[in-house]
Amino acid sequence: MAKIKKGDLVQVISGASQTRGGDRGKQGKVLEVLVEKNRVVVEGVNFVTKHERVGQTQRGTRTGGIETVEAPIHISNVALVDPDTKKPTRVGHRVETKTTDGVTKTVRVRYAKKSGKDL
Repeated sequence: MAKIKKGDLVQVISGASQTRGGDRGKQGKVLEVLVEKNRVVVEGVNFVTKHERVGQTQRGTRTGGIETVEAPIHISNVALVDPDTKKPTRVGHRVETKTTDGVTKTVRVRYAKKSGKDL
């Protein structure tokens, strides 16, 4: 089971510090999870410049040029942020039984390990 999912708020915990032009300490939302490569794309983190070939659309508008896009970052370099304390935290799973409309189901729930609260 994945500890980090699309839409989670994460913080970069390794790399060059913000004072040296790096991304360590920045927080952002996960835009995409690349499971097979163990990488995540985080909003506003790890920008790279991408050169796109100049072309034209059917309407005649020009496309392409130099763009800045978010590049993937390794999943071990980010930590999930606890929504209460706004600090990075470790995540665990526990199995709970929930009853809804007379139907009992076993569900895996994510929780913050340091504070012990549900995410």
